[in-house]
Parts: sequence; C-alpha cells; structure tokens
Amino acid sequence: MGQSKSVLILGGSGQAGAGAAALLRRWHPALPLTIAGRDLDRARRVADELGSATAVTIDLRRGDLGLPADHGYSAVVAALWDDHLHGLRYAQDRGLPYLSLSSGLVDIAPEVVAGAQRASAAPILVASHFCAGVVVLATLHSAREFDRIDTIRIGALLDESDIGGPAGIADLQRWSAVVSAGLVRRDGVFTWVSAPDAQADVPSVDGAVLAGQSIATLDVPSLALATGAPNVRFDFAVGESAGRRRGEPASIEIRIDLEGVDRAGAPFSTSRYLVHPAGQRPLTALGIALGVERLLGLRGEAVSPGIHTPEALLDPAYAVERMGEIGATFVGAPGDS
Repeated sequence: MGQSKSVLILGGSGQAGAGAAALLRRWHPALPLTIAGRDLDRARRVADELGSATAVTIDLRRGDLGLPADHGYSAVVAALWDDHLHGLRYAQDRGLPYLSLSSGLVDIAPEVVAGAQRASAAPILVASHFCAGVVVLATLHSAREFDRIDTIRIGALLDESDIGGPAGIADLQRWSAVVSAGLVRRDGVFTWVSAPDAQADVPSVDGAVLAGQSIATLDVPSLALATGAPNVRFDFAVGESAGRRRGEPASIEIRIDLEGVDRAGAPFSTSRYLVHPAGQRPLTALGIALGVERLLGLRGEAVSPGIHTPEALLDPAYAVERMGEIGATFVGAPGDS
C-alpha cells in the first residue's frame, strides 16, 4: 500500500520520535515523514538526516496544532505528552490514525473517552506501555510455549543515565506524582499494592540485584487479558545497568518470568531477559514504528476505527524478528528450562 501523504510525528525530534522515524525510513524508504517540534532547527536536523522528510513547528495549545490548513497527513503520532489532546482531536477531525505513548496507565482515561465518543472517527493505538508495547509482545511470544499461564512477572531495569530526554523525564515525574502504588493482578483480581507489597528485587542479567517496586503500567492488564494469567506483576528499578558495570554504554534488561503448564499438561516455566546494549530508546522507537506501520496498512489489513492496544494489532513473532534486527537479544536466566 503506497502513501502519498506524510506521517506527522509530534515530538519527532525527541529520542523516541526520531528513532521511530529512522526505522520507518529504513523499512519504507518512500514513506513521507514530517518531523514536528517546537524547535524548528532541531526538527530540520532530524529531517535532513532522514532524507525526503519535512520539518514543521507545532503549538500543542492550538486545536489546529499551528499547522497550515492545506497540509494533509496520513497519521498522527504523539511521541510526547499531548496534554490538551489537540493532536488526538486533530487526527479524529480528519479521520487519521493516531498513536500515543506518553499517557501511561494513569492518564489514558481522557483518550479512552475521546475514542469512545467518536468511535467511528479513526483508529487510536494506545501504546503507553513500557517501551511502547515491545515488552508485551516479547512476553506473548514466549507465552506461545505454554498451554496455560498462571503467573507472569516482569522485572525491568532502566539505567539511571538512560531516563530519556526532557519529555521522558517529565513523563516519569508526572506519573510518580499521581500514583506511588503499583497495579498487579492477583488471583484474577486487579489490585493496587503499596509499600511493602509494592517493593521488589529486580535482578540484572549479570546477577546484580537492584531494589525496585511494582508500577502501574498498561503492560499488566494487557498481558493479563491477552493470556488469561490470574497473576501478573511488573516491577521496575532504576540504577546502574550491566552494560555500565562492564564499562560500556547503558543497557536495558527486562526479565520475563512465566509459569504454567506445557502442551502435555506438565508444570512448565521459563525465565529470559530481553536485552538491548543501547538502552531503552531503540526498543521504544521500535514499538512506535511497528504501530505506525500497522496503522497505515503497510503490514496487514487496514485497521478499523476504535481504540486498540499493541497486542491487539501486532504479531509477536514479527515484532521479535524486528527486535533482533535492531540489536536486541534474548538471554536465558539462571534456571531457565
């Protein structure tokens, strides 16, 4: 399917937006891209590096985003916090697919309501999961080995030097100010947990253990409802990564523990790490790019209007293949069967 109109990436000069644009350019060289930001010079630098891309300034306080009325786009990506939801409304008014990744579990209610009120307007991909849904897809790929999953436990370790740019830092500050409790699924019930129940040890791939805690992330309901697992937990720690301990750049390590029964009905468990030596940016960028590719119908059938999540649209096997292409690896944890 060809695209004559451009993908509008709000915050396209930031880490996640620029990384996603680079992947889309690699996968689909003829796909028009528009890098939108408040700093036109910075947006132009990203656009120039991509080639065949344009740069524009935006004003998220305006309903028209400060864009000329005659500019047409094929999709809108909010790679930043769209606090007025003007990007979403802009997309709905024009029937354009929309992807967001900065709302988080605590901020998606306005997006969901907006999508429900105008369910036939456009497809909305809520990708405010950890790394824009990549961890959910990696977990579901591992889950294919099971007949039934009883427990899912994710432990994500983010290097303290890899929090992200100003937008990423602002997101973390906003989420931490709103809620300090974590969301888990326990015995089939979604439950809020606070200290000490929220506290947890997060093991790094090299055996180091960091203090972390359960967090309120969309990964929990996505994994619980996709697999039927009655027990799901996502723990998160910030500290020195295994990469930096080796004197290398900051890495990201996400441990995925699954317990249940195999196809023969016997108890079965797996423990693996999803690792990227360059930190969280490549994985988040991949999640965005996969979502855009799917929303535009560049892979798979056209997406119907309504609210969607990454696991509802994307093939885990294909996502894992793309993870390998960008340098991510899966490493068995001690005791992995």
